[in-house]
Amino acid sequence: MRFFRDLSLSAVVAGFVAVLVGFTSSVAIVFQAAAALGATPAQTTSWIWALGLGMGLTSLGLSLAYRQPVLTAWSTPGAAVLATASASMPEAIGAFMLCGAAIAVAGYTGWFARAMDRIPTSLASALLAGVLARFGMDAFGAMQTKLPLVLAMFAAYLCGRRWWPRYAVPGVLLVGIVIASLGGELRWSAVQWSLAAPVWTTPRFTLQAAIGVALPLFVVTMASQNLPGVAAIRAAGYATPISPLVGTTGVATLLLAPFGAYALNLAAITASICMSREAHEDPARRYPAAVMAGVFYIAVGLVGGAVVGLLAAFPRELVVAIAGLALLGSIGAGLAAAVKDEQHREPALITFLVTLSGLTLWGVGSAFWGVVAGAIALMVQHYRFRPLAAPAKTR
Repeated sequence: MRFFRDLSLSAVVAGFVAVLVGFTSSVAIVFQAAAALGATPAQTTSWIWALGLGMGLTSLGLSLAYRQPVLTAWSTPGAAVLATASASMPEAIGAFMLCGAAIAVAGYTGWFARAMDRIPTSLASALLAGVLARFGMDAFGAMQTKLPLVLAMFAAYLCGRRWWPRYAVPGVLLVGIVIASLGGELRWSAVQWSLAAPVWTTPRFTLQAAIGVALPLFVVTMASQNLPGVAAIRAAGYATPISPLVGTTGVATLLLAPFGAYALNLAAITASICMSREAHEDPARRYPAAVMAGVFYIAVGLVGGAVVGLLAAFPRELVVAIAGLALLGSIGAGLAAAVKDEQHREPALITFLVTLSGLTLWGVGSAFWGVVAGAIALMVQHYRFRPLAAPAKTR
């Protein structure tokens, strides 16, 4: 089977790092969202079950189908929206299903892909670089609190890139775990092994939840998640068709919503780890990293809180450092592509800076506003107004 021929240790580690970063960076927000809607502990575990299976099956299936790295994720800004929502759990489940249906329609009709086709490559690359750059900054900022740990990981990265480039990130992760273990910073007491059980919640469809929950959840997922997700795919040089990818995440959301999968979408940050040279030097052999991430996501879903506790056992600085160092190559490639075209350089720079700023307006994140700002700059600088035709002379 071709997959096993293409599989490599670096791809397995890239997949694990992607899942590690994806869960530890935002699982607390998902718990807050579930609590705000009045979820019981069993329902909260069911959310992890549904989200883990949804991300795992879609990542695994799409990556194998296209032989290209396709990674999905839960909507982190969507969870933030839910954390402030005013709805009962059945009403929220109904809103999740409406959101999933809307994402599927946006994907399969092709209108989202057509909108993305209008964004120049330079702006898309600047968008991706802006999304990822904060992780690179946070990696070095972590030295303020855990200098020995992060400094050792940085030294391992430099040495790995010099003498063992394909396995630089696995080496960084290993060094980080060893240093943290020697310092007694791995919190194994947080791990409680137990299987997750899905809990069905019958949906209730109301106009209030449709407007107050489903609509903002759909908007922030498309603008703040799928938009940079597509940018990540294109910046990595893959020509994966966008419409079926987005449509599939919508269908998966619709089917798993009664169990707590509130919104699934294309990943950007974690996907960049699986699409980078650290996954494999050959771009055609990077898809196993996304497949393995899918396998790890399924494992997370099946054992629920146990794996969440396992991921929580790692110090925050270790997770931040491994994420930033693993993304350095993607950040550099995005910046290089963004400023390559002199005609688009300044609009791309504006896109990068607005995205990096973390600006949030009306619940919509900086990724969307970065594209808006860059597109306005591009239009003002390069749009040519056509003069009106002179009226015909009459005799």
